[in-house]
Amino acid sequence: METDDTVAGPVLDAVVIGAGQAGLSASYHLLRRGIDHVVLDADHAPGGAWQHRWDSLSMHDVHGIAALPDAPALPESGERANTAVPAYFAAYERQHGLPVLRPVPVDRVTSQTDGLLAVHAGARTWRTRTLVNATGTWTQPFVPHYPGIETFRGVQVHARAYPGTEHFRGLRTLVVGGGASAVQLLGELALVTDTLWVTRRPPVWRTGGLGPEDGRAAVAQVEDRVRRGLPPGSVVGVTGLVLRPQELAAERLGAYRRRPMFAAVEEDGVRWADGSFEAVDAIVWATGFRPAISHLAPLHLRSEHGGIRLDEAGTTALADPRVQLVGYGPSASTIGANRAGRFAARGVARWLERDRAVSTAR
Repeated sequence: METDDTVAGPVLDAVVIGAGQAGLSASYHLLRRGIDHVVLDADHAPGGAWQHRWDSLSMHDVHGIAALPDAPALPESGERANTAVPAYFAAYERQHGLPVLRPVPVDRVTSQTDGLLAVHAGARTWRTRTLVNATGTWTQPFVPHYPGIETFRGVQVHARAYPGTEHFRGLRTLVVGGGASAVQLLGELALVTDTLWVTRRPPVWRTGGLGPEDGRAAVAQVEDRVRRGLPPGSVVGVTGLVLRPQELAAERLGAYRRRPMFAAVEEDGVRWADGSFEAVDAIVWATGFRPAISHLAPLHLRSEHGGIRLDEAGTTALADPRVQLVGYGPSASTIGANRAGRFAARGVARWLERDRAVSTAR
């Protein structure tokens, strides 16, 4: 583990990195416990990743935004998600007096020789007894590499930077990915242009509703991966996909007739495994995200399997109990984030009690 002894100054009980749903929930529960902390957020304004979502995503389209602790739920509406959710988060920060500092992009977290953690952001540093990491995944879009991907001359974007349907009107568009984002984007794009859909594995469609037992079973599978130190998987990969009413028109147009993955990308299309060629003008990579945790690298939290092992509650890093992770693995959803925020505050309190007991005994 990388250590340093170059940082001085006041010591906080906790630092939360990230002010999305998980970070705000954690801050709320820390305040309730009277734990001195700050929340460092890289964005210039409240809203977490939601402020960066594409304009056509409305509150009708999202899969439900769980109410923040001690707050009413956001109503379903035709309002843009990238304005409704940030306004909700901003009001919550004000109402509860959450100690959010922004913009503060954290570079790295190190362990000091005195047993404290140092959170570095440019020339600024915060010393803390514990850390709650709530950086989510939005800043780490994942695009798998295929031969020739860099030679494609058409439009090529990850879903994170999706500019809206008008940018694709009249362009034969290939959508890559087997998750909910791919289904949503096809639902829009198929109404304005010719689309193709490719996935690595056959998509799993859900028949009927998603009951509480189904949701719990899906989360349990992701939790099991995290406990074993594996990279967290996708909850939707377990629960399956479903078409909403606004996507039925695209289904009638054949948008969800899936094809297996291509073998290579060329200047003006893709080459299938059988050697045949498909001309396309645009590629949208709806291929998901990876946890944004590179700033934690100096703490060496990853297991030999590439993930971070967490405790039974799903938030405490087993490699370093000073560190709580929320919005990671099973808590990478709005419902899971609220629960994780509560458990993380409990984990912080437990460490602080242990730390005080050790100090008293000396």
